[in-house]
Amino acid sequence: MEKNNSPDNFGGLSRRHSNYKNSSIVILPVPFDKTSTWIKGSSKGPQAIINASKHLELYDIETGSEISINGIHTAGKVSGLTPEVMVRNVYKKTRKLLADNKYTVVVGGEHTVSLGTIKAHVEFFDNVSILHLDAHSDMRDTYDGIHYSHACVMARAKEMTDKIVSVGIRSMDSSELEYINNKNIFYAADIRKSKSWINNATTKLSDNVYITIDLDVFDPSIMPSTGTPEPGGLGWYDVIDLLEYVSKKRNIIGFDVVELCPSKHVAPDFLAAKLIYKLLSLRFSRFPKNSKA
Repeated sequence: MEKNNSPDNFGGLSRRHSNYKNSSIVILPVPFDKTSTWIKGSSKGPQAIINASKHLELYDIETGSEISINGIHTAGKVSGLTPEVMVRNVYKKTRKLLADNKYTVVVGGEHTVSLGTIKAHVEFFDNVSILHLDAHSDMRDTYDGIHYSHACVMARAKEMTDKIVSVGIRSMDSSELEYINNKNIFYAADIRKSKSWINNATTKLSDNVYITIDLDVFDPSIMPSTGTPEPGGLGWYDVIDLLEYVSKKRNIIGFDVVELCPSKHVAPDFLAAKLIYKLLSLRFSRFPKNSKA
């Protein structure tokens, strides 16, 4: 497929396959990084992912598809001076994209950026569950006095739906224990000992699934560029096998990929771009159109 050199175009696609009108998919960059508590820099994540995505091969071997022909438009950046304003701005933009029948992928930025798009999807679709991939449970009610902190994302998401399945968790604070539903958490330490965890996790999801992916779910050996790296993470195919199975059994209505902190090493940037394109390939090879199925 023909490409161009636009600095803000996911996949480096031609205008024919990246203009808003003709695109079924919209990438929404949210370069927000106000509440990160260790390594700053996730505000640079969206552009690093877009830059790396220009080097993707657009044919996907496993699905035998070239999803970019559906059109992938890269929207203008959305942010805000405070977490609350940013979440509200992302919500409004996502609602408009969904109303225009655009399959929406939010790219962060810190994990707080997920809240606006989660709210929009939960309101727009029926019977929504959240598949949460992360090293951290993110179930604190507040962190440093902030309700809209990256450490409180799933606590706020739980206020929108209690249908949350978390995968890859290997770090939490004792204050989170009272908010945790252990039946819906698949800890990284248990995943490595189980052959049935993917099926077990998927059975807990409703028909319509929103996926939020904090890149620190991956082991730091392949994803060192995060704000809070944790040892013992998942490998590439652990995550891809899960996403592939969920895409076959459920309708993935949208997703976000967050918490890339770019460094001089570009391999993690490319991993994030590849992950986005892979998940789009899995989803659109099953459902060619965005729908409220």
